[in-house]
Amino acid sequence: MCGIVGYIGHRDAYPVIMKGLQRLEYRGYDSAGIALYDGNEINLSKTKGKVADLHKKSQSTISLKGSLGLGHTRWATHGEPNDVNSHPHYSNSGNLVMIHNGIIENYDAIKKELLKRGYTFSSDTDTEVLVNLIEEIKNKENVKLGQAVQIALNEVVGAYAIAVFDKQKPDEIVVAKLGSPLAIGLGEGEFFIASDASPFIEYTNNAIYLEDMEMAIIRLGKEIKLRKIKDDAVAYPSIQELKLNLEEIEKGGFEHFMLKEIYEQPRAILDTYRGRLLAKQGIIKMAGVDENLEKLLNANRIIIVACGTSWHAGLVAEYIFEDLARIPVEVEYASEFRYRNPVITDKDVLIAISQSGETADTLAAIKLAKEKGAFVFGVCNVVGSSIARETDAGAYTHAGPEIGVASTKAFTTQITVLTLIALKLAKEKGVFTTTRFHEYLTELEQIPAKVEKALESNALVEIIAEVYKDSTNCLYLGRGYNFPVALEGALKLKEISYIHAEGYPAAEMKHGPIALIDEHMPVVVIATNKGHYEKVVSNIQEIKSRKGKIIAVVTQGDQQVKELADHVIEIPETLESLTPLLTTIPLQLLSYHIAVMRGCNVDQPRNLAKSVTVE
Repeated sequence: MCGIVGYIGHRDAYPVIMKGLQRLEYRGYDSAGIALYDGNEINLSKTKGKVADLHKKSQSTISLKGSLGLGHTRWATHGEPNDVNSHPHYSNSGNLVMIHNGIIENYDAIKKELLKRGYTFSSDTDTEVLVNLIEEIKNKENVKLGQAVQIALNEVVGAYAIAVFDKQKPDEIVVAKLGSPLAIGLGEGEFFIASDASPFIEYTNNAIYLEDMEMAIIRLGKEIKLRKIKDDAVAYPSIQELKLNLEEIEKGGFEHFMLKEIYEQPRAILDTYRGRLLAKQGIIKMAGVDENLEKLLNANRIIIVACGTSWHAGLVAEYIFEDLARIPVEVEYASEFRYRNPVITDKDVLIAISQSGETADTLAAIKLAKEKGAFVFGVCNVVGSSIARETDAGAYTHAGPEIGVASTKAFTTQITVLTLIALKLAKEKGVFTTTRFHEYLTELEQIPAKVEKALESNALVEIIAEVYKDSTNCLYLGRGYNFPVALEGALKLKEISYIHAEGYPAAEMKHGPIALIDEHMPVVVIATNKGHYEKVVSNIQEIKSRKGKIIAVVTQGDQQVKELADHVIEIPETLESLTPLLTTIPLQLLSYHIAVMRGCNVDQPRNLAKSVTVE
């Protein structure tokens, strides 16, 4: 949600910042802006719309010179998306320029006080209020910019990642963070600032990730100074070597990032279990699990918290943990968890799932659980992210960068990690025989090849998509392990094609949704030959008797459903608990092709952000 890019150094700042903003487009935004300092003046360009619109406008309206600059992609919170509300924002004097991610909750009270002191405001944003508060403190207290930022941030309530500079001191940028990610790239005689490392990966492999309530003063020719915002104590930076490479964040010949990431799933799943799954030896090695085995085995229950697609992965994990490891599980929306005063004890284990590792609601759930004494385990994709730092232990998914807003490989790699954990606990508890354990490990090892096979349905799925691209509604049905996959399939269709879709347990169809079924209603049914096959067949017959159109995902070689369904997509045979890793593939492809045919922006669907870092 929103994106920050900044640069100070020896290069022309404009191309660095513009390319960086393009790399952050996946985060979701509705307007963009850039400010450049050319040695004399600040040149500002802002516009509603895309980064491409900003580039076109900037070329004809401002000087592009200067080796210091700030850029921003904004997802509207305070004030509608328009040119005026876009970032960066000036202070009243025109000396300070700031970009900001997050929400300042008490901005209105601060704004009223500043209005009394003669300040004026051109935008509706909380950001313009904050930059003027910093200027007011700087002038009133006669302090340097860094001190003014620190004092101001101790007066505000909310979340932020900010970058601000003063044209009276053009060799310095001040940054700070609370609840929204911020990284500093360290080059030779230059510094980069961004919401994540993707904007500067081609220039440096070294980065500092600010912790919450930390700020940094970045000066050319000097070491970065890190301070604690609360008490001014010195903070000592940990320089991390980035594992990201440029090829991973380019499209690689695919039309969209989403399609590229769908096709990356065989490799992503393999990378996720590589070094952890040793099938021939009958071993699962996971440091975060091995070092905390007693806590996990002795838990009264596991609480899983997540949002969106990660919540669906958590629902799959509920089936896996209870079925395989016989551990009770509750799955919670992180966005609701802390608001209902949940009962948590020191005998509970909380598993927090997030692709980005920065989801605000999930972070809040983690903090609540830790306050109650629960052991907190994180599952996320981004190394060095806030969730990775806040949890007691965890496991990375190793999916690689996921740029498309609609998650695909994040979902399958999360399920892979959670399956590994459940199998490890099942073996340690003695729930599994050695033979059964080896069977699961061997089958999981074969999943990447079976996902490759499932991807061969792409051409057929594209033909099916052409039939249903103009539908206005769609139902997704599944049972057992594949009920969460039905939810995930419906979410994908909603997210990127804007077709209303709902996922249901197949047995729930008769408790309401069956009233919607007619000859215009496509129904996607996951009908693998494992689990509750005969019951799903009965559900299909009920739909057919009401003239519903059936798209069925079946196990290879199925004949019974093939005779009933209008369209059949086959997946390879596997164990029931592993079927979600395969059944989700055609549903991802179906959503993708329908969205493309409808002319939708697949990678950046309207109103959505990749990472929701504010409530």
